[in-house]
Amino acid sequence: MTTEALELRLRRQGFSIQRGRAAAIRQLDLQAPAPVVACMLGYHDETTAQLAAESGGTWKRYAPGDHSR
Repeated sequence: MTTEALELRLRRQGFSIQRGRAAAIRQLDLQAPAPVVACMLGYHDETTAQLAAESGGTWKRYAPGDHSR
C-alpha cells in the first residue's frame, strides 16, 4: 500500500490528514525543541515553532549551539 492510497482511504472515511500531522508534530515538540523537530522532518522551523507555541511546549528558551564551554 502506498502513502497516496492510504491517504485516499483515510479521506474517504472522513479523517483529516492535516490535523493528524499537526497533532503528531505538536507531540514531538513537547519532547524536543522545535528547530530539532523541523530538521528531522524537513519542515521549516517557524512551522514547528508555531505548533510548539500552540501546544505549550517547554522548549521555548532552547538556545541551539555548542554548550560545552
